[in-house]
Amino acid sequence: MVERRDVAFTAEGGVTLRGWYYVPDGRGPYPAISMAHGYAGVKEHALEAFAQGFADAGFAVLLHDHRTFGASDGEPRQDVNPWTQVEDWRRAISFLEAQPEVVGSRIGVWGSSYGGGHAIVLGATDRRLKAVVAQVPNISGYRQALRRVPPHLVPALEEDFAEEERSASRGEPVHYQRIVSVDPSVRASYYSRDAVDFYLQKLPDGVWENLVTVRSTRMARMYEPGLFIGRVSPTPLLMIVAEADYLTVTDVCLEAYESALEPKKLILVPGGHFDPYTSQFEPASMGALEWFSAHLHP
Repeated sequence: MVERRDVAFTAEGGVTLRGWYYVPDGRGPYPAISMAHGYAGVKEHALEAFAQGFADAGFAVLLHDHRTFGASDGEPRQDVNPWTQVEDWRRAISFLEAQPEVVGSRIGVWGSSYGGGHAIVLGATDRRLKAVVAQVPNISGYRQALRRVPPHLVPALEEDFAEEERSASRGEPVHYQRIVSVDPSVRASYYSRDAVDFYLQKLPDGVWENLVTVRSTRMARMYEPGLFIGRVSPTPLLMIVAEADYLTVTDVCLEAYESALEPKKLILVPGGHFDPYTSQFEPASMGALEWFSAHLHP
């Protein structure tokens, strides 16, 4: 039996972050895992099964929503600032570390997609962490954008960024776009069928909205978590990479893995970016569980 508790903790600026805290039923204290989602997602986006599996195996697990998303506070809503998310995640680790059910010296971090990039940055810069799992991780916002944005559309995109900045300087509200759309005439972050299906999966009412700030795209293009990968060592790093990933591009992930130092492990799974949440859930989740078991248990 695992108990799931609704929890809240305070991040920088007095912002309240909220999430789910899973506590195994038995004699603790337990090693622990801190988890969060990727770009513009919430904890209800297919992460509960990962967290439940880790807790069933004897880990305390904290799964939180990033600020401005889901149950967490923060304004403007639906705004993705990677460095703020990383600093908030440190506060989540501190919250987890302080729980009476947790062995504070045995905490790992699990992140996927954009959150996988965060996991790499955290693993490189927070030595409280004793194991890192980065699933289909964001490595280079710039290099990924080169693959995903046709060159002839870049000038218009840059002008949109400039106009957003001018608007902010005038004190006007932030600009928004869709996260996913099947209509190419509607501005969105993603248009592919698998992205649309993943983000628009059936969720409880009110937990997620198909909107993200335009400036989130600029920040994503500036974010380079792969620069930190050589600094994760000596913390053990597991990377789970999809063989046909066009979002956090497969060859960019594999190149980054080669730059990582030991101890490290690579798991390649068939399919694209979203398959580790669905058709490849078992190898992805079991690989992560084995990694945490090997490095967080005494």
